[in-house]
Amino acid sequence: MNTQEMLRLIDSIARDRNVDKDALLADLEQAMVSAARKHFNAIDTEEFRCQLDRITGKIRLWRGEDEIPIEELGRIPAQTAKQVMIQRFREGERNSIYNEYIDRVGELVTGTAQRYEGGSLVISLGRAEGFMPRSEQIPGEQHQAGERVRCLILDVREAGNQVKIVLSRGNPEFIRRLFEVEVPEVSERIIEIKAMSREPGHRTKIAVSSIDSKVDAVGACVGVRGSRIKNIVDELGGEKIDIVRWNESSQILIQNALKPAEVVEISLCFELGRATVVVNDDQLSLAIGKRGQNVRLAARLTGWDIDILTPPEFTKGLDTMATTLTALEGLDDEQVDRLAALGIISVFDVEEVGTDYLQTQLGIAPELATEMVETASVKAKLVAEQQAAEKEEAARKKASGETEDKDVDMSDPGEQQAAAVLGLIGGNAASGENAVESDDAGSTGEETGDILDMLTNRTSTPAPAPEAEGTEPAVEPEQAEASADQPQEEDSESQQPS
Repeated sequence: MNTQEMLRLIDSIARDRNVDKDALLADLEQAMVSAARKHFNAIDTEEFRCQLDRITGKIRLWRGEDEIPIEELGRIPAQTAKQVMIQRFREGERNSIYNEYIDRVGELVTGTAQRYEGGSLVISLGRAEGFMPRSEQIPGEQHQAGERVRCLILDVREAGNQVKIVLSRGNPEFIRRLFEVEVPEVSERIIEIKAMSREPGHRTKIAVSSIDSKVDAVGACVGVRGSRIKNIVDELGGEKIDIVRWNESSQILIQNALKPAEVVEISLCFELGRATVVVNDDQLSLAIGKRGQNVRLAARLTGWDIDILTPPEFTKGLDTMATTLTALEGLDDEQVDRLAALGIISVFDVEEVGTDYLQTQLGIAPELATEMVETASVKAKLVAEQQAAEKEEAARKKASGETEDKDVDMSDPGEQQAAAVLGLIGGNAASGENAVESDDAGSTGEETGDILDMLTNRTSTPAPAPEAEGTEPAVEPEQAEASADQPQEEDSESQQPS
């Protein structure tokens, strides 16, 4: 046996697999003990000992006090020693990979896309493979085999004989690491990312602050002409990023988080963790965002449950609460105003906060607090039913309005001309202006019907009847006005020579 070649091979395995050399030699000694036990059909492994010289590579094996020649073990024990060594080497490699990557959780790495397995993307990280579940991928993003992929090490765990390295591109921490790479002030902790909310593939909101008054947190993250933020957006495949200036005041932070919408007023209820934001009608859709995305991300960013109301809705809720509560004996406008200052702006809020809170904040008797909650609960049910009825009525009107609009196809030029003539005739008939006196009372209706037939029937227009010489066709004043305002469109194929 070439012992020096064996030592060189073990050195090579230790370097390539990043496994401790002494651990490999110990595994080899254990494999020889297993082979000897297999050869002698022994049960007790304690009677066998093996020693491998770390310098010469010579292996010596004992059973009790008697030394056993290695050559006598034969082929089957040697195969057993081989299997044990392979198993021990794999265990050592697995432990090495686990110890290496468990300390890199939360770190940004770059790997090579290999393949998709059941929706998960397998990425080669060098001496290990990681997988990215579908839930951690950016929706709509596809990677080709061999493509370089930058991702975040989300978790490392042992699963049987393997080490599972979970990668992510959809986690909000992935955005944080990208900012640390692209913005030096973030990695140096001059700028701190205070909060973050994200919907992968669509939009991200981050709140930043600076510990140096000379450094503008938002401007540094954006970069000159948006160079820094552009690199991050390109890495995310065009995902929009809103950078919000952090503020310790919740009202200012919520106002910043809802930008670009302009906020009129913000009412905070600390008991419910709710912020009622009042915006004008023209800013309502902007504050809510597409499918509620803007207000949803702002709520996650600030940690408040945000309700968006218009000024009439806000005022109506306050008025309903004031009218309901002031009708109770022992409550006045001052106590209702105090509730409004605490962020309780509707009968729904009064019902939700409960009797203990009302009793503590207003200093009232428990009976009155209970009566307040009961009265507000009854009123809240009525208001909810009224709001549901109004919503159904609005939906019904909208549906009926769409149906009526579809009855007449105004995209047809013939329909447009006919409607114009009918409008002129109907208007004159109603007002009595420019009335035409005629000996034949039915002539106007007949001529109007002829005009409408000519306007709406574009496929077969009859030729005009010949007129007597020296005479001009009689044209009613209304018809002359309609002809001047609405020139008739004639189909060249339907024209006939006069």
